[in-house]
Amino acid sequence: MGEVVGAGLLAHVPTMLMPYEERLALNEGKEISLVPGIEQLRRDVFETLDYDTVVVLDSHWFTTVEFVVTAQDRRAGLFTAEELPRGMCRIPYDWPGDPELAHAMAAHGEKHGTWVTAIDDQYLPMYYATLNLWHFLGRGLPDKRWVSVSVCQTGDTLDFLAAGRALGDAIAAVDRKVLLVASGALSHTFWPLRELRAHEASDPSHIFSREAYEADQERLRWFADGDHARVLDTMPEFLEHRPEGKFAHYLMMVAALGEGAVTAPSRQYGEYENSVGTGQVHLWFDRPAGGWTAPRA
Repeated sequence: MGEVVGAGLLAHVPTMLMPYEERLALNEGKEISLVPGIEQLRRDVFETLDYDTVVVLDSHWFTTVEFVVTAQDRRAGLFTAEELPRGMCRIPYDWPGDPELAHAMAAHGEKHGTWVTAIDDQYLPMYYATLNLWHFLGRGLPDKRWVSVSVCQTGDTLDFLAAGRALGDAIAAVDRKVLLVASGALSHTFWPLRELRAHEASDPSHIFSREAYEADQERLRWFADGDHARVLDTMPEFLEHRPEGKFAHYLMMVAALGEGAVTAPSRQYGEYENSVGTGQVHLWFDRPAGGWTAPRA
């Protein structure tokens, strides 16, 4: 029987892949803490924990009539981002997939009232919400499998929870030790283009609004306390601050772990930072000794 052995809510901002000197130039001469943060996360978790497969819940990959999960034996090639080709250009990638787990997720969708399709097309597009995290966390670890799950853009909170339940059932049914990675931001409103370049530094004073900043801070406190129930109960309020991808990446992750019963507290890697108006952070959730839904201390 498979299990989730760790989970994370991780930022994937393009600046992480910029050369060091360019990162300093954008950030008033200082390193953005997301880079040393994710490098430390790799050392602490991805290079040490016993796991087979990483499942990325990709907040940049939008599908329309169903959730899609990658089912290729292997994905390899060069990636240039359609969104920012100047900074993410011809980045090599190469990792094994996990078709068995992908098809298991698809098979469990209907009983949860949702639609999941496993696709093994080698020409399926890549998105940097997956690739940027693999670049830091998977590159050089050739035996680790990586799978991506889309966000169905016509879905809402209930649909994302249903997809997460299907994923949780699939992991339980397949003999895998899995890391879940919710790849995306908290609040996610960009500054308008004419103002944007005045807000590229990582200091949270550049978050798009005070209200969005405070909503993010509330959730950071709840995550640190392991109070996932409160995060779920207040989703209507948080949606007013436009979390990335309707917060589907987190919702699928937490549903796969046990939804509001999940009690795992977060460990933060790096600081909470701005990226042209959006709230970015790396949070990691270790599996509690008593399981994901063990009573909170």
